[in-house]
Amino acid sequence: MEREPGDSRLFFRGLQSCSHEKMKLRKRKSALYFSSQKSTGLRGDHLGENIYLVLFTIALRICNCFLVQTSFVPDEYWQSLEVAHHMVFNYGYLTWEWTERLRGYTYPLIFASIYKILYFLGKDSVQLLIWIPRLAQAVLSVVADLRLYSLMKQLENQQVAKWVLCSWFTWYCCTRTLTNTMETVLTIIALFYYPLEGSKSMNSIKYSSLVALAFIIRPTAIIPWIPLLLRHIWQEQRKLDLILHHFLPVGFVTLSWSLIIDRMFFGQWTLVQYNFLRFNVLQNLGTFYGSHPWHWYFSQGFPVVLGTHLPFFIHGCFLAPKRYRILLVTVLWTLLVYSMLSHKEFRFIYSVLPFCMVFCGYSLNHLKTWKKPALSFLFLSNMLLALYTGLVHQRGTLDVMTHIQELCYKNPNKSAASVFVMMPCHSTPFYSHVHYPLPMRFLECPPNLTGKSQYLDEADIFYLNPLNWLYKEFHNNSTLPTHLIIFSILEEEISAFLISRNYERTAVFFHTHLPEGRTGSHIYVYERKLKGKLNRR
Repeated sequence: MEREPGDSRLFFRGLQSCSHEKMKLRKRKSALYFSSQKSTGLRGDHLGENIYLVLFTIALRICNCFLVQTSFVPDEYWQSLEVAHHMVFNYGYLTWEWTERLRGYTYPLIFASIYKILYFLGKDSVQLLIWIPRLAQAVLSVVADLRLYSLMKQLENQQVAKWVLCSWFTWYCCTRTLTNTMETVLTIIALFYYPLEGSKSMNSIKYSSLVALAFIIRPTAIIPWIPLLLRHIWQEQRKLDLILHHFLPVGFVTLSWSLIIDRMFFGQWTLVQYNFLRFNVLQNLGTFYGSHPWHWYFSQGFPVVLGTHLPFFIHGCFLAPKRYRILLVTVLWTLLVYSMLSHKEFRFIYSVLPFCMVFCGYSLNHLKTWKKPALSFLFLSNMLLALYTGLVHQRGTLDVMTHIQELCYKNPNKSAASVFVMMPCHSTPFYSHVHYPLPMRFLECPPNLTGKSQYLDEADIFYLNPLNWLYKEFHNNSTLPTHLIIFSILEEEISAFLISRNYERTAVFFHTHLPEGRTGSHIYVYERKLKGKLNRR
C-alpha cells in the first residue's frame, strides 16, 4: 500500500504514552520531517546517484545512438518520423493506419515539434532530421536507465542495480523512434514510482500518469500493467480513494489530451485507442502481416530478446525474494496475452525486458565461484550481438536512402529524377530520410479492410509475376522512373525488363548475411540511361 507524505502512523507507534496535545504537536512536526526527508531524497536521486553516473549514462546512450545504423521494423519510421515530416513540411506519405485512424498523433507530435524548431532555425538538413529525433529518444532512455538503477539500489544495493542495464536488445532498441521504445521508457519510469515493497519513491499520481501516457501512445502498453494495477488496488486500504481521486482523474486528463490532439489533426473526434485495440486484438487483423504459432514467444521470441541472459533470468527467478513475485507474474501474464494474438514480433515484449533484468541482476549478484567468468561471458556475448545487429544486420535499407539523398542534393538533373522501390512494402524509410519532394513510389500492402475474398495487395500481386507486372505497369516508356531499387534476389527474375528499358546498375549496398523470402543479401540501385546498353558492374 502506498504511504502518502503526510501519513506518519509508523512514527507514532512508540509514542502512545504521550498526551493528546503533545501528540498533535509532534504529528505536525513529523509530517514536515517526513515530507522534507522524502523531498531531499528524491532531489538527490533526480536523475541518478551522482552527476558522474548521469554523465556516463548520457555519453553511453549517445554512443549507443550513433552505433545503431541498421533498420529493425518499418514502424520506427512510418509511424513516427514519416508522420512528423508530413505534419511539418506538408508532403510525404501516410500509411493506411492513419487514414483508418488507428494511430494517434501524440508520439509523432514530439518529433514534429523538433522538426518545427529546426525549420524555424533554418537547420532542417536531412541529417539533423534523422539524428536529432533519435538523440531525443536516447535522452529519454537515459532517464529510464537512471530510474531503473535508482529503484534497484533502493530495493537491493548498488551491485544489483548496475547489472540490470546491460542487455543487447535494449542497446538495439532504446534509441529507435518506435512506440515500443517509448512504451518501455514510460513503463520503467512508472515502475520507479510504483508501490513495490521496499521502494522509497512511491507516488500513485506519477506512476498512473505515466501508465496512462504509455496507453495513449500504444494502447497495448496497458497489458503488463493489469496485474500491477490489480495488486495495488487489492493491497490499498483506501481503494475507493485510490480509484476516484488518483486513477480516474489521471485517466480523464490524459484521454482528453489525446482526444484533443487527434481532433486537431484528424479533423474529427476519434478514439484511436479503441480503433487500435479493435483492429489488433478484437478483430486480430494483424495476422495479415504474418502469424506465428501460439508458443512462439516462449520458444523463440522471449529467448532471443533475453539472449545470453536467459539462464541468469531463470536462476534469478528461483533466488529472488517474494516481493519480486509480482514482476515475474507480470512477465508471464504479458507473454501469455501476446501469445493469444496470431501476429507476433520481438519488439512487442520489449516492455517486460526491464522486469526480467531485475532477476538477472539478482542472479549475478549472488553468484560466487563463477561470477567473473559469467560476467565476462555476458559482456562479450551482448557486445557482439549489439554491435552486429546495430552496425551490420539490415543496414542496406538505410544506406540506400543516403544514396537517394545524394541524388537529390548533388544531381543537377534532380528535377527529372524519380524513384521506385520494388521491395517488400515499407522496407525503407521515405521522405523523412530524403527531405526533398522527389517523386517516389513503393509497392503498397494495405490489409483487407473491405472483406474481399482472395484479397491480394499490390506487393503480393507484383511478386506473383514481377516481370509481367512491370511490362503491364510501364507499357509506356514516358512513365518509367529514373531509378529502381531492388533486392538482389529479384535481379535475375526481372533482368529482361531491365535490359529492354536500358537500366544500368549504379550502386550496390550490403543488407544482411541472413536473406530470406523476398529479402536479399544486397540492395541494387538501377538507373535508366537514355542511350547505351546495360553495363553490369
